[in-house]
Amino acid sequence: MKVYSFGREDAPVVMLLPGTCCHWKGNFGHVIPLLAIDYHVLCVSYDGFDETEQTEFPTMTEEVAKIEDYIREHCGGHISAAYGCSLGGSFVGLLAARRNIRMDHGILGSSDLDQSSKLSAKLKTDLFLPLIYPVIRDGNFKSRFLQKRLEKRAAEMGDYVNAFMSMLGGARPYVTMKSCKNQFYSDLVTPLPDNIDVPGTEIHIFYALKMGEKYRARYMQHFAHPIIHEHDLQHEELLACYPEKWTQLVKSIVD
Repeated sequence: MKVYSFGREDAPVVMLLPGTCCHWKGNFGHVIPLLAIDYHVLCVSYDGFDETEQTEFPTMTEEVAKIEDYIREHCGGHISAAYGCSLGGSFVGLLAARRNIRMDHGILGSSDLDQSSKLSAKLKTDLFLPLIYPVIRDGNFKSRFLQKRLEKRAAEMGDYVNAFMSMLGGARPYVTMKSCKNQFYSDLVTPLPDNIDVPGTEIHIFYALKMGEKYRARYMQHFAHPIIHEHDLQHEELLACYPEKWTQLVKSIVD
């Protein structure tokens, strides 16, 4: 695992946590310069997903422990905020629930917080990853049918689909299938407690209404007092397509 640092080291720390199988720069490269004006930005690059290392993603529990170790060693055990894109929101929830570091604001970016049994998670992983892995490795679907579906959706939905795909980070042949499977599977089976309530930590949710009402129920289940910011958008569309608006909202929370 690597952590990339931007901005003034004496400024409040904002940590950025990428989504499933995403490259840190694909996820956050367009907002880091906007945040680094006012904050010390720390962007996590997970094990198995950084081109400068030869590692594999272990489990969510092992990776969150490494993130906690980094915060203790480099930030005195305290950060102003952590933003988790999609799967990164699971890390934000775990950081809050485990209480091993202090975090003033935990922000989940339209995370789905899916939870499954081990059997169900294995079936989902074995079904989904062979379809999506060629996109991670080669930058496009191996299946002509899926590639044409993607192109059709992109034509129908405008900039969103292309912007969302760009967050993955393009072709990355160094990422192994095992890293992708470990991350996808362990996110499904790693329990996030209900009614997380940590004194001194505010939980904010960037709720993409077009994902569906069931996600609001999940946020209310896992967090005792979440502050929900509603947007009539798709999953992580605010981050992908409206970086200035996303940055303004993050700043309004942290400041």
